[in-house]
Amino acid sequence: MNQATENSAVGYTTEDGRKIGGTVMEMKNITLRFGGVIAIENISFDIHEGEIRAIIGPNGAGKSSMLNVISGFYHPQEGEVWFHGKKRPVMKPYQVAEQGIARTFQNIALFKGMSTLDNMMTGRLTKVKTNMLDQAIWWGKATKEEEEHREKVEEIIDFLEIQAIRKTPVGRLPYGMQKRVELGRALAAEPKLLLLDEPMAGMNVEEKEDMSRFILSVNEEYGTTIALIEHDMGVVMDISDRVVVMDYGKKIGDGKPAEVLANQEVIDAYLGVSDD
Repeated sequence: MNQATENSAVGYTTEDGRKIGGTVMEMKNITLRFGGVIAIENISFDIHEGEIRAIIGPNGAGKSSMLNVISGFYHPQEGEVWFHGKKRPVMKPYQVAEQGIARTFQNIALFKGMSTLDNMMTGRLTKVKTNMLDQAIWWGKATKEEEEHREKVEEIIDFLEIQAIRKTPVGRLPYGMQKRVELGRALAAEPKLLLLDEPMAGMNVEEKEDMSRFILSVNEEYGTTIALIEHDMGVVMDISDRVVVMDYGKKIGDGKPAEVLANQEVIDAYLGVSDD
């Protein structure tokens, strides 16, 4: 599913006929160090508009560090991040979010005492237009804006099929459902690029099937570009258009899922399957 038949800087067509746009993000020769430890070593890859781009590799390969570079939590010592054709200066995470990049986290980062609805409303913060003075003077204007934000969140609640838990504190929800709420909070920001850090970790088979369905729907119905880290190779091969493989901070593979599966270096380092 969703495998690419062509690939260029101006876009490509998948085997199922989907049109993928040009490059929206480029990671150019990224190197990230923590003291004497090299977390990412001279890695380059791109993400195209409208695609699902997977980043895979063994534990400790540097995958989450790469998402942290993209989202502004880490700043590489070497290399450049380009977004929509422009070199991105050093930015804080909230500035990156304002550019239209939202993410979920490997360890769920929700407010456990708040309801599903209220957690998802926090995803609208980058969309708030009225400031504190406006709210004090023009209460009606602020109220109208809040209603608009709530309508958007309710739309996402319906999309993710979580109407029954909209008022439930997320700390009471099963782990898999908390993952869905976190996805909803990221979607509430209406991102141009959505980063998912192990969205199916800790889920059972049914929960993984649901999450896969939602990720595909976000991509196809909302047109959202997605970059994800995931360890379930079956899921990665099913939903990804292209895959980049990392090992010990280095890139060891990049291409269509079928190409990556056939890459002997990837097999040796990650898949654990010997030559026939």
